[in-house]
Amino acid sequence: MTGQPSNAVGVPTSRVEGRLKVTGAARYAADFPVDDVLYAVVVDSTIGRGRITGIEAGAATAQPGVRAVLSHLNAPRLPYRDNTGSNNPAGQRLRVFQDDQVRFFGQPVAVVVAATLQDAQHAASLVEVDYEAEQPSFDLDSAPANDPETYARGTADQALTSAPVRLDLTYRTSRNHHNPMEPHATIASWDGDQLTVWDKTQWINGTQAELAAVFGIPLASVRVLNPFVGGGFGSGPRCWPHVTVAALTARQVGQPVKVVLTRRQMYFGTGFRPAYTYQLRLGADRRGRLTATTHHIRAETSRYENFQEGILAPGQMLYSMPHVSQEYRTVPLDVNTPLWIRGPGWATASYVIESAMDELAYQVGVDPAELRYRNEPERDESTDLPFSTRRLRECLAVGVREFGWQQRPRAPRARRDGDWLIGTGMAVSVYDTLRNAAQAQVRLAADGTAIVEAASSDMGPGTYTSMTQVAADALGLDLDGVQFRLGDSLMPPTPPHGGSQTMASVGSAVQDGCDSLRRQAITLAVQDRNSPLYGADPDTVIVRRGRMSPRDQPAHGETYRQLLTRQGRTHLEARGSFAPPTGPARFSMHAYGALFAEVAVDARLGIVRIRRLLGVFDAGRIINPALADSQAIGGMVGGIGTALLEHTVTDPRDGRITNANFADYLVPVNADVPDLRAIYVRGQDFEADPIGVKGLGELVHVGVAPAIANAVFHATGRRIRELPITADMLQ
Repeated sequence: MTGQPSNAVGVPTSRVEGRLKVTGAARYAADFPVDDVLYAVVVDSTIGRGRITGIEAGAATAQPGVRAVLSHLNAPRLPYRDNTGSNNPAGQRLRVFQDDQVRFFGQPVAVVVAATLQDAQHAASLVEVDYEAEQPSFDLDSAPANDPETYARGTADQALTSAPVRLDLTYRTSRNHHNPMEPHATIASWDGDQLTVWDKTQWINGTQAELAAVFGIPLASVRVLNPFVGGGFGSGPRCWPHVTVAALTARQVGQPVKVVLTRRQMYFGTGFRPAYTYQLRLGADRRGRLTATTHHIRAETSRYENFQEGILAPGQMLYSMPHVSQEYRTVPLDVNTPLWIRGPGWATASYVIESAMDELAYQVGVDPAELRYRNEPERDESTDLPFSTRRLRECLAVGVREFGWQQRPRAPRARRDGDWLIGTGMAVSVYDTLRNAAQAQVRLAADGTAIVEAASSDMGPGTYTSMTQVAADALGLDLDGVQFRLGDSLMPPTPPHGGSQTMASVGSAVQDGCDSLRRQAITLAVQDRNSPLYGADPDTVIVRRGRMSPRDQPAHGETYRQLLTRQGRTHLEARGSFAPPTGPARFSMHAYGALFAEVAVDARLGIVRIRRLLGVFDAGRIINPALADSQAIGGMVGGIGTALLEHTVTDPRDGRITNANFADYLVPVNADVPDLRAIYVRGQDFEADPIGVKGLGELVHVGVAPAIANAVFHATGRRIRELPITADMLQ
């Protein structure tokens, strides 16, 4: 059965849940009306390392409305079983209220539960905690590091010695925090041994597995609900300590409990993009062809967990070169555990590699775009596998044309507009094409409408809408005849909603389930003597607007509704699934892009303004161009923040984050955002998945910061090797 028409996929459809969101009807984690709910406020440590010597909670417990004050002094011991079903890094996850140790500033040390939020906040302010403090360590450059992760091919050190052109560069990036609009929040409720939580999470099944492990209960005893997420950027793929706090206190007091992190608590209650020091040595011939690179990388992690991300991959496969040596060390510091944030690892590596490529281009006198062409590999040299698709040359060509790249002056600091120095820069973007096992349930009702369910999340890319489009085409229904549901652990399991894998993974499961159900209905029709399709070849039957008919006889057929009504069926059901192939990989699968930026830099003040930003992306089949544009614009705006604004500042005396608020931690606002444009080269990648998509959400962020940094150099002639690039660096 082939040739099913495609009427929904590829159309810039508005979000199907849009009305709920703009009218306030969409319920986020803290919004659910749970009866008899109490409010919990977490008391955070005020030292960065040490132990708790005493907690005085008498004044707090005496306050009206206070139901409990819990700490390690009176909290029950929790099993905290090992859990491989969640995104916990190697090490021992933070165990709330289980001992007297303080591992980082802001660690939960107590919690107050009260009848109202105001009662809980006031009582929490009265809890007095005494400490035996130690000096915390935050020195990324000098603190002892963990054993390295390494990679090598060829003899990089020897090749660098003989390279005609050599660069020895050190780059630094700052810690970044996610700062989504919706703060992390959890409501927990027990009914006997059954736990229900409404939680802001990017992985419903992961939160379910973690809570089951922490409390030592069966997985089936935990239900997690999360139909809407108000932004995540990678802050929610693991279960954070406040979720355990909510469930623990709810069990202790015998009533539902709500915990909502404050904006300040978000800076140490969830993860962050770790700071990096990245030393890159690069060798090339005099025409700019790369011969060798060495990468020495240090990144911060917590002392209790070893967080690592995919920072090595771009240096292994993005460009052709025979000799590569890499060493990636994490440095245990007195901080909470980092986590993925948009373009994890790849964005940091891209900043370094693409900035270095720009430096090489000026060193050898080759146009930066031409330099990328000269170093294009024919295969993935890290795996010796062919690329499933790699349209990077096309991205570069389209970007050069559409941006007007060839009109730029070659020399830096050559263009001026009054007090503003004008410059342009470009960079390449790359990200892994992730896919993981997923399932989806499809139910076709007797009235001819369908419900599709999967335990995924939607933090903004438009999962509700894109899955509806895939299902509508596969079932042959109009969009308003399909309802896609997500956000409940009772639904079929899915992978984390992050890493740009949801469309490929869940979308493929939706496609499979809907294809199966459509075939089921067609088979019933062609075997039904009372059907106009009786005896027809099922391979020739397609479905349009809910009506089954032979492909070349559209007037001859019947609807789903007519078939099910005649047969007395209330519904048809099917379970769809997707899993990447097992066994050795056959292809290298990545998404690619080319970013072009124009900046203006005030010659006296050093202020940087973005004038234009263009991204050209090879992301496979685009399910919904409007949603893709939303992702691209959001990713590029985030890249502006990484390049010019975002920087977490830590007080070295105690680990306090001094700018843990929206007044001092700067993110891009409308005044910072220029004319942004995204272009998608046509194509699909059916080696990656049955619907031909490649991830987009990470890709659109990855190359932005280096493109801006390179444009700043072109404008000013000053090379800044640190992010963010601030005005004081350019004065």
